[in-house]
Amino acid sequence: MAGKSQVNCHCCQSNEVKKSGRFTNKNFTVQRYQCNRCGKTFSDKQPLDGLRVDFKQAAQVVHLLCEGMGIRAIERFMRLNRRTVLGILEMAGQKAARLLDMQIRNLEIESVQCDEVFAFVGCKEFNNALEDPELGTQYTFLAVDRKSKLIVSHHIGKERSRENAEILMGDLRSRLKNRTQITTDGLYGYVGAVYNTFGADVDFAQQAKTYADRNFGAYRDERRYSVAKGCTKVKTSIHIGKPDRALISTSHVERTNLSVRLFNRRFTRLTLGYSKKLANLKHSMALLIAHFNFCRVHSAHKMTPAMSAELTNHVWTIEELLTTPI
Repeated sequence: MAGKSQVNCHCCQSNEVKKSGRFTNKNFTVQRYQCNRCGKTFSDKQPLDGLRVDFKQAAQVVHLLCEGMGIRAIERFMRLNRRTVLGILEMAGQKAARLLDMQIRNLEIESVQCDEVFAFVGCKEFNNALEDPELGTQYTFLAVDRKSKLIVSHHIGKERSRENAEILMGDLRSRLKNRTQITTDGLYGYVGAVYNTFGADVDFAQQAKTYADRNFGAYRDERRYSVAKGCTKVKTSIHIGKPDRALISTSHVERTNLSVRLFNRRFTRLTLGYSKKLANLKHSMALLIAHFNFCRVHSAHKMTPAMSAELTNHVWTIEELLTTPI
């Protein structure tokens, strides 16, 4: 058939397609196609498929997002429409999630630490009158390799519950190929989650920390956002196997929580930077974790976590993060 191409339709996968014009942005001439079977039109794949913005601009937007700049600040700085910035976030976040799912596999890890970091979407929970599950309180569960600082797995859920802990543990197990040691905070839901996911094939302990009351008096509410005076008590509970007591700690994942708050505008407290949509929170976390693992040199070992975990042999650029085939 004249005009027939080897390109498959993105909708019905038919190869009965024909060329249907093209458009040019600053870096690419993109061919458009129309499917003779279903009638849909589509374009050649691009690094951020579906966006017509200059790729170098898109990469700079991603870099600014990963350094903690807010959406409207990027809008002003880059002179792009806010919807364009959000579109870049969505496309880059989806690509980052697929990249993490593909690259973070078959890991040999001695010790994993798990914890949660709090944020909210749209409004505080007490203002969530309709009890919308996509608004209000949201917890990001993180699993971090103690040695390489690699963020191995993450999950965003409404509650600090056993169900969400079990989702995290299921994803974590799918990425490991050896028996490992797991330390979590004192959340009781982790106990059943680890039992159900790993059975006896794990060394599992919990560490619950108690911090001193700083006695703010009339300014008591300020203690919530102030540096703790000090940890006064640490309770360690061993549940499965024989964990190495020298490796029982949650300090490294708690430090990663700080990095999340520092480099993701949506986790900063008492500002307007919080997420307005749950989907954007998920996109931003996937993007931050991909950048943290592959692009950001960690001060602990002067290399990226992915290099330390032997997943790659060099520091990735933003462009490489966005163009790596999946």
